[in-house]
Amino acid sequence: MAQPDNQANQEEHWRKTSKLMWTHLGVWFFFGYVVHMFVVPLNKIVIPVLGFPLGFYMAAQGSLIAFVVMLFMFARQQDKIDRDHGYAEDDQ
Repeated sequence: MAQPDNQANQEEHWRKTSKLMWTHLGVWFFFGYVVHMFVVPLNKIVIPVLGFPLGFYMAAQGSLIAFVVMLFMFARQQDKIDRDHGYAEDDQ
C-alpha cells in the first residue's frame, strides 16, 4: 500500500480513477443511448425463451440491469484503486 500524501501516488490514483470513470461513462452512454437508437433493428431479433423482441427487452429491462451491474462493478473497482493507493475508508 502506498502513502496517500505522496504526489506521485496521488497522481496515479487520480489517473486510474479518471480512467475508470470515463470507461463506466462510456458503457453507461452505450446502454443509455446507443442501444435505444437501434431498437427497431433489434426488434427483429426475438429472445427464444421469453418471446420478447430484443429491442423491447433492452429498452425495458436490459439497460436497467446493466446500470445496476455497473454500479456494483464500479464500487468494487474504485475500492480496489483506493486500497492500492492508501485512500480506502477503513485505512484512515
